[in-house]
Amino acid sequence: MFPTHQRIEQLAQDLVEITAIRHQIHSHPELAFEEVATADLVARKLGEWGFEVATGVGTTGVVGTLRVGSGARRIGIRADMDALAMEERTGLPYASTQAGKMHACGHDGHTSMLLGAAKYLGRTRNFSGTLHLYFQPAEERGHDSGAERMIADGLFERFPCDAVFGLHNHPGAEVGTFMMRKGAFQPATDKVRIRVIGRGGHVARPHLTVDPAVVSASIVMALQTIVSRNVDPTQTAVLSVCSLQSGGAYGVIPNEASIELSVRCFDAEVRARLRQRIEATVHGQAQSYGAQAEIEYQPGYPVLVNTAEEVDFAVAVARELVGPERVDPDFGLVTPGEDFAFMLQRRPGCYLRLGNGLFHARSHPVHHPQYDFNDDNLPIGAAFWSLLAERYLTD
Repeated sequence: MFPTHQRIEQLAQDLVEITAIRHQIHSHPELAFEEVATADLVARKLGEWGFEVATGVGTTGVVGTLRVGSGARRIGIRADMDALAMEERTGLPYASTQAGKMHACGHDGHTSMLLGAAKYLGRTRNFSGTLHLYFQPAEERGHDSGAERMIADGLFERFPCDAVFGLHNHPGAEVGTFMMRKGAFQPATDKVRIRVIGRGGHVARPHLTVDPAVVSASIVMALQTIVSRNVDPTQTAVLSVCSLQSGGAYGVIPNEASIELSVRCFDAEVRARLRQRIEATVHGQAQSYGAQAEIEYQPGYPVLVNTAEEVDFAVAVARELVGPERVDPDFGLVTPGEDFAFMLQRRPGCYLRLGNGLFHARSHPVHHPQYDFNDDNLPIGAAFWSLLAERYLTD
């Protein structure tokens, strides 16, 4: 174990309540823009602890504000609240009570850690300035997300901050370890739907048809050359075929087929290049067979880019809390998308990772039916957020 910072010890008195809150949220998961009970719980607790509370921000978002002293600085800290549409198989006593819904990404833990910090800061008020806590819905949505809607609802005009911070738990790394990176950290994520239109017919007369299955197969193979031949080898990009469907009746060449792609990269220019090459490749392959292709290109989240000064600040706070040996300031790229990137387009800030425990029989990656947020992180995350706020909000 790492040396225990005084702040973590000070939060011990709140740990029973914060753990109970985490288990309550976990057992009652809510999907994107349905986080009504979670938002009510968050708003009620913030009000009890002396925060000004705004609800319904960006649909189901909650913002808690605490102003102390005469300091002019303002900080925003964000936690996400939504769950995933999947069945939980943990067998935990506080497992999901909602069929087909599960907190499989740890947002219940993210919300509870920030609430732990809120309770401590509401009690101690050992800072000078303005603290905004952004409890965000719908991070998992992939498009038209909670961050986008909160920003469109005037988040940074109504609750302005000079810098914004957020974190995500990171299974596979030890509990209480912090990882971050300057610049691009998590990728842009785009979804592509392709409809291949051929000409169906009898399997015994293929010469009278335009087989969409064959066209789709050619498209899939051609797409695999885009990253290797159209993206600078010093850059990183991923193009994955997630779905390929055609037909379903024996003896019938279908009229249509469908393909779905996931596209990810860490650079805006590469993102634009990928779209251009995907669209040209799909149309070119389809036309070469006498087929047609319709493409729905759905932009997802942008590249998440951390600003250098805010990363340095978060690194210093993490080192103060857990020691330098448990902080990695130059962690590698992380491939899941994250809509906190929209907030970082509007304000300087830092998104970081907090180790959720090494993998073993009871520790699983996020989006796994047996995943669970590690409660050992509750006091660590709450201590980090409260210490970060105090160090940032000084006269």
